[in-house]
Amino acid sequence: MNPVLLIRKKRNGEKLTHAEIDYLIRGYKDGEIPDYQFAAFLMAVYFQGFDFEETKDFMEAMLHSGKVFNLKDINKPKIDKHSTGGVGDKVSLVLAPLVASCGICVPMISGRGLGHTGGTLDKLSAIPGFRTDLGIRQFKRQLKKIGIAMAGQTPELAPADRKIYALRDVTATVESIPLIAASIISKKLAEDLDGLVLDVKIGSGAFMQEFKRAKKLARLMIYLGNQAGTRVIAVLSDMDNPLGDYIGNSLEVIEAIEALKGRGPDDLMELTYTLGTQMLKLAGIKKGKRFLKEKIKSGSALKKFQELIQYQGGDIRIIDDYTHLPRGRYQIKFRADNSGYIKKIDNFQLGMLLTKLGGGRIHKEDAIDPGCGFQVFKKIGDFVKKGECLVKIITDEKTKALIIKKELRQIFSISNRPCRHKRLVRAVVR
Repeated sequence: MNPVLLIRKKRNGEKLTHAEIDYLIRGYKDGEIPDYQFAAFLMAVYFQGFDFEETKDFMEAMLHSGKVFNLKDINKPKIDKHSTGGVGDKVSLVLAPLVASCGICVPMISGRGLGHTGGTLDKLSAIPGFRTDLGIRQFKRQLKKIGIAMAGQTPELAPADRKIYALRDVTATVESIPLIAASIISKKLAEDLDGLVLDVKIGSGAFMQEFKRAKKLARLMIYLGNQAGTRVIAVLSDMDNPLGDYIGNSLEVIEAIEALKGRGPDDLMELTYTLGTQMLKLAGIKKGKRFLKEKIKSGSALKKFQELIQYQGGDIRIIDDYTHLPRGRYQIKFRADNSGYIKKIDNFQLGMLLTKLGGGRIHKEDAIDPGCGFQVFKKIGDFVKKGECLVKIITDEKTKALIIKKELRQIFSISNRPCRHKRLVRAVVR
């Protein structure tokens, strides 16, 4: 086959066959098709799209480009959760140990942040000593012992997706619905799951800013998963506000631990309980939110998180003493210029400011400062007085923080008229 002819075929809006898609995926993974040709192909897909059969073939080719877990000998329901990415989204750090403490096996393969969205692996890496580079055997052994493992994508697991995702990030083809769906579902099916709950974000801090497009993405992923024999449920949640009170890797670890101690902010707990309830349903457990709350209250969920840290080499002292986590020395307050109601937060730009502060990356190789971040005091619909603190900047880079303080003026829009608070959970799609 000739990749140039296949690029032209998709550019012209024609349908690719299973064999053609398989050739493209295999050729790019093996280095026979160069970046520049596959980038052209991705852009053709971005503009022309895939139909369902093409999306399914693309997903399956990525899934079978490497090894697939075999977890059949684990006699527990194997349920995972995946988020499409947001600002302040530390839900996995709370949800995974909480659901595992209910007797469910949670094999969670997570990613690093890029651009304005934070990554679960970066948050876990803020814990001194915590290893996210588990091999397949170690990952499976840990699941058998404690029912939970949280690690990064290994070179053996859907390697084609790993390579293609990196290329999509630098070719402005991330927002393609079929490419997003195929990427997520290929990784998750490689985990040999019984069920998957998706948190599909909508709003200014999400890749999908429109409800209709987010719902379309959710339905496509549900259909792909179901066709492969994995039950999938999607929760559509708002990302016009940052989630929780803190943004930044180490700060979000602290907030997650506080949540597991029963002191989490309302929005974080609402989403955690919503997603957790759906995970329990997929596992055949009908007790729901009350059962999850009991696990928080009894300390079982916190104990499971401690086990996770211990098994993956992290410093368990952080559970009771946050001084063992990195944290910026300076705290600089950004105050409201006038009184009124928070009408809008540019959540995308807020996430980008965290990156500028050092808490995220624009390029794959960028180093991250785990101890910097923001504490956010007001959300959309809240009333603020003139001079009241809207955001606290936490950093070791005082000069950089003063520059960011000026830029925060563009993030918050304040109105004289009362504004509605945002509904966090927008829909549950099955």
